[in-house]
Amino acid sequence: MYKVQVVFNSLTPLAPRVCGARKFVSWLVRSDPVTRSSQVMVSEPLRRHNSRVATEPFLNGSSSSYVEEMYNAWLQDPHSVHISWDTFFRNSTAGAGPGSAYQAPPSLAGNFNQVPLGSLLPLGSGSQIGQAPLNEKIIDDHLAVQAIIRSYQIRGHHIAKLDPLGINSADLDDRHPQELLYNYYSFGKNPRTTYSQELRYRVAVLTEKESDMDRVFKLPSTTFIGGKEKSLPLREILKRLETTYCRHIGVEFMFINSLEQCNWIRQKMETPEIMEIDNDEKRLILARLSRATMFEAFLARKWSSEKRFGLEGCEILIPAMKQIIDKSTELGVESIVMGMPHRGRLNVLANVCRKPLNQIFTQFAALEAADDGSGDVKYHLGTYIERLNRVTNKNIRLAVVANPSHLEAVDPVVQGKTRAEQFYRGDGEGKKVMSILLHGDAAFCGQGVVFETMHLSDLPDYTTHGTIHIVVNNQIGFTTDPRHSRSSPYCTDVARVVNAPIFHVNSDDPEAVMHVCKVAAEWRSTFHKDVVIDLVSYRRNGHNEIDEPMFTQPLMYRKIKNTPPAIDLYAKKLVDEGVVTQEEVKKVHEKYEKICEEAYTNAKQETHIKYKDWLDSPWSGFFEGKDPLKSSPTGIKEDTLVHIGKKFSSPPPNAAEFVIHKGIERILKARMEMVESRQIDWALGEAMAFGSLLKEGIHVRLSGQDVERGTFSHRHHVLHHQTVDKATYRPLCYLYPDQAPYTVCNSSLSEYGVLGFELGYSMTNPNALVIWEAQFGDFNNTAQCIIDQFISSGQAKWVRQSGLVMLQPHGLEGMGPEHSSARLERFLQMSADDPDYFPPESEEFAVRQLHDINWIVANCSTPANLFHILRRQIALPFRKPLIIMTPKSLLRHPEARSSFDSMLEGTEFQRVIPEEGIAAQSPNNVKRLLFCSGKIYYDLKKARAERKLDDGVGIVRVEQITPFPYDLIKKEVAKYPNAELVWAQEEHKNQGAWGYVQPRFHTALNGSRNVSYAGRPVAASPATGSKMQHLKELKQLFDDSFNV
Repeated sequence: MYKVQVVFNSLTPLAPRVCGARKFVSWLVRSDPVTRSSQVMVSEPLRRHNSRVATEPFLNGSSSSYVEEMYNAWLQDPHSVHISWDTFFRNSTAGAGPGSAYQAPPSLAGNFNQVPLGSLLPLGSGSQIGQAPLNEKIIDDHLAVQAIIRSYQIRGHHIAKLDPLGINSADLDDRHPQELLYNYYSFGKNPRTTYSQELRYRVAVLTEKESDMDRVFKLPSTTFIGGKEKSLPLREILKRLETTYCRHIGVEFMFINSLEQCNWIRQKMETPEIMEIDNDEKRLILARLSRATMFEAFLARKWSSEKRFGLEGCEILIPAMKQIIDKSTELGVESIVMGMPHRGRLNVLANVCRKPLNQIFTQFAALEAADDGSGDVKYHLGTYIERLNRVTNKNIRLAVVANPSHLEAVDPVVQGKTRAEQFYRGDGEGKKVMSILLHGDAAFCGQGVVFETMHLSDLPDYTTHGTIHIVVNNQIGFTTDPRHSRSSPYCTDVARVVNAPIFHVNSDDPEAVMHVCKVAAEWRSTFHKDVVIDLVSYRRNGHNEIDEPMFTQPLMYRKIKNTPPAIDLYAKKLVDEGVVTQEEVKKVHEKYEKICEEAYTNAKQETHIKYKDWLDSPWSGFFEGKDPLKSSPTGIKEDTLVHIGKKFSSPPPNAAEFVIHKGIERILKARMEMVESRQIDWALGEAMAFGSLLKEGIHVRLSGQDVERGTFSHRHHVLHHQTVDKATYRPLCYLYPDQAPYTVCNSSLSEYGVLGFELGYSMTNPNALVIWEAQFGDFNNTAQCIIDQFISSGQAKWVRQSGLVMLQPHGLEGMGPEHSSARLERFLQMSADDPDYFPPESEEFAVRQLHDINWIVANCSTPANLFHILRRQIALPFRKPLIIMTPKSLLRHPEARSSFDSMLEGTEFQRVIPEEGIAAQSPNNVKRLLFCSGKIYYDLKKARAERKLDDGVGIVRVEQITPFPYDLIKKEVAKYPNAELVWAQEEHKNQGAWGYVQPRFHTALNGSRNVSYAGRPVAASPATGSKMQHLKELKQLFDDSFNV
């Protein structure tokens, strides 16, 4: 204020023009507590301010000049300043008390309460000069009410009654349940006995006596508890908040960083009577809950000693899922892809998907299978159903994806399948296709793939535009208590990372569950984002039906034993309400019991189990009319090769405007020169395979870490403008006007989740080339679960084919143990071909082998062979996963080139590439015949030339390792009757292909000739980290190979 006075004194020459200036300064002095008292002011006990509110917040030294300027303008013309300044100066000159002259202008934000224009009028009649228009306690009390409302919205879930057993809190942070858990607010003389610590303080501020509970407060814009009412008594405010947030539903949503979304949830939860449903809806819930309960009871009665992982204790899951499906179909969804663990799976198949009951019951019988394959246990099987939704009278497709016992592994598979269905339907916003994922509480917070899958939810090339997650939270993981299975307060906290709202709900309150499910479906339809429903329940039996839970959870299971089933509780509620009679409840039970008995009778007449009845991804019309042993040719016309090559090697059409990197210009120029010389390298061979399939209408999708450029900077399928951010050009998207779509997308830094996603994508449509490339092949083992449980064995277990391609950079090049090996030996070890069986030779030998194998493993050495094997994936009349060991050093190797001649019509993939040099001209003189696979061929070829052994040593390349080319190996060996046979590999002896090929060589040659080994010795690590040791080992490999 001293500065204001100094500034005013400096303006004394202008005093005649500022008639009220000194009076104004005197008012400013009166408004400043520092000038009024030299003593330090101490805040009052209930105040939370550092100084009295009387001080105008904008009056300080830095604003004095501006205040003077505005005051002078106002003196000349009151209309020349904003209405708030006009009000301020009128009040101050009229003698208004300190802190009361300023009135806030109307807010410009539409979502907040606005100050009426009338409140901006200067103090006049009806207001005593110097009296503040608002009492400080009134302001404090309204702020306290807002704080209370916000406390409920943020933390109400902590004290909600979520556990149907009433013995646990779903929130592990609940250290003092005696302070937090309560049935309802008691507004007696001592409210401190019922409120949480924070709310006690807030209520204490507001209430000095019981009558204060009836004081009326204006509601802020951040709540909808008032409905059409703008003000409510404090008692009613607390009652409505408690009803909304602290009974059987606990909502976590205030961490969401969108005001629109937060307000949407507030409106859906707080609006008075929003949870009310009519009697017809209640009867529907009862019928569905009855079916879920009676199904489990029927199975328990008929197969009491069988494992089925029943749903007892959370039967409400079935009505919940059906409510989501009903609401989603009403909102336009036509197809739903579901993934779930074993718990309750049979019930979901029976009562959600409406799988014929006799087919389910047949799975309990000891019958032979009518199909090839090993099959799987009944609680892993999937299904695909198209049926009419009787509630909405709309058709709906439901698919439950088959999965292993590896919990949560199916999550990314479901997402990939959902994304593919959306792609083929042109459903770019996810309005017609959606996914539902079911989880267990321990797995949802314990399995890392949940986090990986969640992080795909909003990526442009992976989003499914919102998934509804349902956690069957039985508050136990096998035998492990929640306090030992997670560090987070809730099992659902992982969902916070993607701003997904989380609804915790007591499973013994069916109507609360139905409301939450309805809101979840509407949220997904409105915002196209993930949402989580936490069904807090219990597990009535042990982990399985023959397990004894009392060993580890005695107190819980004593309580469970005395807890009535949800159906009994809800039926009693409806009978008490007069919605149904006890006789009607009995009839509902008897009706479903009769349905089950009839299906049971029909199931006993079945003689075989049909695996195809459980297929989750049928390819309608794909297999019909095709010879299963006839493959289409893979060679193409030269003009197609030239066209694709030139398009791929050219800069963007608007090259003058699209600035590309100088290095890219050189790469494109070199590619164009290769095309003009009728040559291709690895990148061109791959691009020509993709481009030719796109021309034929085959969708191609390439996904993985850094695939757009390529880990080794060889691909460059996406060109980036060097001066304009995010401006890109994708040449393979513009080859032909009517081509199929090409998707190339860098993934998140995830192998498990992304490989699972691409597998799911490949399941939807067989007429697509879906490829996942590892950054280095070494990293595929972080996705080992997907490889082992789905890709290698999926067809055998679930009769489900997939044409997924895995590109695995592989090769020992001195880069250490983590950047050398794709673990070829593991893929070969899981190949389902008998090493002691030589299949009968015929014209269809090669295709029959592919038909019978579980997957194909190849290690190509030429770009032409890569071209053919990629095209063969689509040419085959069936689908098999393809694992390719791709090179690193060969990407720019001058000899790793192919001619157009090896890709023209009439050419095909070469399973084995024979010796093509001098040794082939005089086979009887060849002393040693080396067999190898992949890029080691070029190293061996160079070493052979250096040793001048081109005429005495032949080298044969095995390009397709599994299924093993018995016929061609036999043919090549026969050419060289005097040669010693050696398998040469760069991998260590206990790794690579040696362990796989050795017995198969023996079978192919009928034991007539032996094959010896040349390569690195056994080792625990895939490669050395020492460059010197690497070169030493390589030299030894060459010495062993050419020791003639």
